[in-house]
Amino acid sequence: MPALSSPFVFRNLPALLMMAIVLPLLAGCGYNTIPTAEENAKAAWSQVLNQYQRRADLIPNLVETVKGYAAHEKETLDAVVEARAKATEVTVTPDTLSDPEAVKRFQDSQAGLTSALSRLLAVVENYPDLKANQNFLALQAQLEGTENRISVARRDYIEAVREYNLTLRTFPSVIWATLWFRDNQPFANFTIEEDKMQTPKVDFGTQQGG
Repeated sequence: MPALSSPFVFRNLPALLMMAIVLPLLAGCGYNTIPTAEENAKAAWSQVLNQYQRRADLIPNLVETVKGYAAHEKETLDAVVEARAKATEVTVTPDTLSDPEAVKRFQDSQAGLTSALSRLLAVVENYPDLKANQNFLALQAQLEGTENRISVARRDYIEAVREYNLTLRTFPSVIWATLWFRDNQPFANFTIEEDKMQTPKVDFGTQQGG
């Protein structure tokens, strides 16, 4: 690479000095705060999606296991299958989190699946043999673990979105939002209460009473 000529350096010295002064100031004043917070929120949403997908993946085996002992509970089983289909049809990518209607549709579909699962798990209480089935017990443990992961992922997303949205309207990052990140929009957050998004814990009789 050819060396810069002296006239070029002297002619552009003020600009170079300005860059040397301004760039550290930009970094020090939080210029990267908005894009960093945005990426954190998107990453948190990806974890939410992963955990809900994990739950959806467990449901076919759960339904088949229950069907083996309670085939005549067809209405309840069909409701779970239908709710799962609706939930997996509604997707919100990290790039569309600024659309509150899309996020609400996602919430509603997942809440519908949660409700259907709750009814199914309540039905299980009527079938002692099913509650003692090893395959069912394993699925139940996986489902409970997944519900816990969903809860954690949701809390992490709520906090990440809160931080990102604050950067768009609080000083000093609001300056960068006005000057450089005008296209950035607040992300939609969960509006359904935590207890309405979780499957109630059910005692499946994993411990034998005396």
